Amino acid sequence: MEYIQQNFNVNFSYGVFFSSHLFDPANNCLATFLESKAEDAYVKKLLVVLDGGVAAHHPQLTQQIQQYFRQVKGFQLAPEIITLAGGESVKNDLSLLFSLVDAIDKYGIDRHSYVIGIGGGSLLDMVGFAAAISHRGVKHIRIPTTVLSQNDSGVGVKNGVNYKGKKNFLGSFAPPAAVFNDPVFLTTLDARDWCSGMVEAVKVALIKDAAFFERIEATAVAMTAGDMPAMQELIYRCAELHIQHIGGAGDPFESGSSRPLDFGHWSAHKLEQLTNFELRHGEAVSIGIALDSVYSFLLGWLSEQDMQRILTVLKNMHLPVWHPLLEKQDDKDSPVIAGLEEFREHLGGRLTISLLRAIGKGEEVHQMNLDLLYQAVDICKNNQ
Repeated sequence: MEYIQQNFNVNFSYGVFFSSHLFDPANNCLATFLESKAEDAYVKKLLVVLDGGVAAHHPQLTQQIQQYFRQVKGFQLAPEIITLAGGESVKNDLSLLFSLVDAIDKYGIDRHSYVIGIGGGSLLDMVGFAAAISHRGVKHIRIPTTVLSQNDSGVGVKNGVNYKGKKNFLGSFAPPAAVFNDPVFLTTLDARDWCSGMVEAVKVALIKDAAFFERIEATAVAMTAGDMPAMQELIYRCAELHIQHIGGAGDPFESGSSRPLDFGHWSAHKLEQLTNFELRHGEAVSIGIALDSVYSFLLGWLSEQDMQRILTVLKNMHLPVWHPLLEKQDDKDSPVIAGLEEFREHLGGRLTISLLRAIGKGEEVHQMNLDLLYQAVDICKNNQ
């Protein structure tokens, strides 16, 4: 037998920048980054895709963006700033995805140009996927505008849309060229989005950093009430931990079955789908964290005191810890718990669930005891 073996590595590197009032003409953070990528003999293009909710809360933003990019040397802004409705609905409509692909074609956005997404995590997921499938990969820049996207989804390497009701069934691993976090965008979030975004920090603290969890525990009430400095501290540390894991765990594109950053997510994804995405992602993850933390307690891994600390933090953030869909329906398995196999399929390989050996220490298992799961559901219900 004859064969040729191919082996190569691809290096990815991108920065996550923290800068206030990003489109103020006096702020050169974004301009400096772009100009460092300019080429003397070639004018590159920029296509901006803006979350409609962000545009509504910042009515001068479109004009500010146009004025800002006029001063950036080596780049030309496309004549249209595309505004799309944000939220999960943008990931459920494939026509929006292909309308953006059509815009990339219409405005001549090539592989040396950039698509810039400004919005929440759902919009950034869709924009990144549209860029990834156009010309086999157009560069994209993310400007996250929610707590959840600034501390988690916006700083990672995943993009995608929902398909046939399945969360992120279509997607890609396509790292951004850069991420720019501006706290000014957080000032117009409603209370529900402000609070639900914090749960990803709870998640990563529980599996990786006990001291970070203690800090969250101490500031949860203040952050829920709108303490911006504490929130910025949470976002920075959460983003840092996510990036450290993605770059340092040896599996950035998730070719294996291990998913520690999916702690609390196996049930969350199914809850989102079953509620027709009426639950925010962060709210569903909060329920999933509560369920898996209580299950860890029932395994004897987590003390009752620590289990209660976790539930208290979530409730102090005004987040749910239970949903009726967790319970059996007409003596049949809960439709959420029945989704374990769907989660295994999403991961590929064998079922892998992250649980807690202690606060700050995650551990993976490959099977779940259904009797213990339903006991955990009851405890969550009684601790609402």
